[in-house]
Amino acid sequence: MRHFSLAVLFFSGTASAQEPEVARAILVNKRELTAQLQIFLDQQMFSPGRIDGTPGPFLVNALKRWQRAHAMPETGVADQNVPLDSVYPVYIFHILEKAELKYIGELATKPSEQAKVKYLPYASYSEYLCERYHCSTEFLAKLNPGMKFGSLKVGDQIRVPYVEPFKLEDMPPTGNLPEKPEFAGRRVVVNLKETILDIYEKDALIASVPIAPGSSAHRTPPGKWRVLGIASMPNFRWDKGVLNRGIRTKEFFMLPCGPNNPVGVAWIGLSKPGIGIHGTNNPNSIGSFASHGCMRTANWDISRLAHMITKETPVEIK
Repeated sequence: MRHFSLAVLFFSGTASAQEPEVARAILVNKRELTAQLQIFLDQQMFSPGRIDGTPGPFLVNALKRWQRAHAMPETGVADQNVPLDSVYPVYIFHILEKAELKYIGELATKPSEQAKVKYLPYASYSEYLCERYHCSTEFLAKLNPGMKFGSLKVGDQIRVPYVEPFKLEDMPPTGNLPEKPEFAGRRVVVNLKETILDIYEKDALIASVPIAPGSSAHRTPPGKWRVLGIASMPNFRWDKGVLNRGIRTKEFFMLPCGPNNPVGVAWIGLSKPGIGIHGTNNPNSIGSFASHGCMRTANWDISRLAHMITKETPVEIK
């Protein structure tokens, strides 16, 4: 029984992330093999969290759920039944385009300052790339040794994981997404202990994403709820009273939309008042009990999740 493919495929040549060319196989280390598995699971919509080439509970949980979805023993081990060779190539090149730079800019840190601007952009091009290709900043640097991300220019090529890019430019403008009757048979189950959100089509598990639920001071409420609506590129009412004590006050700041909005690029409101599933400006927090009662996930995951469910979708939190 093999537990990993013996080779990983590196992109060779010049192309955009959507047009991979033929790659060549070379022997790799454990980090690259782990990244190959992470990329495979991400492609299958069983998100392992940030792609970083590091084993961990997110990777094991994602693999077990993929195995469950395919009626396999839930071992959490990549054996001969996991088609890692389908990840072809593992890495590709992203070419910097001028149009991307409009999503990067100076980012104020205080809510009082953020409320004065029209948009909350990425603070750096590397942050933009990491969200677009679902990876950590450390892993991006390892894929591109010696590269100075602060001085890149149009036309430069950056090696990135081969995943479906999170395209901020394709997010609908601020407003509610339309209802999708074809998703009426879907349901969401949130496992607070494992910090995982699962999506089912009736009884079939079709996707999962890691989350950050509420902290011990602001617990995510167990129970059976439903989706009231899904908002794209939301604004956020920053109220210290709500965040710290759950009490709405008159001293608040209305923060504009953008990838660095505290609730990220999408908000899924639930029938439990004040509770939702949303993106985040801090993907490093996913997996910790760090929210104020809501369930946050990475922007690349919430953007996909928002297009997989609809209004009235049942949500069970347990």
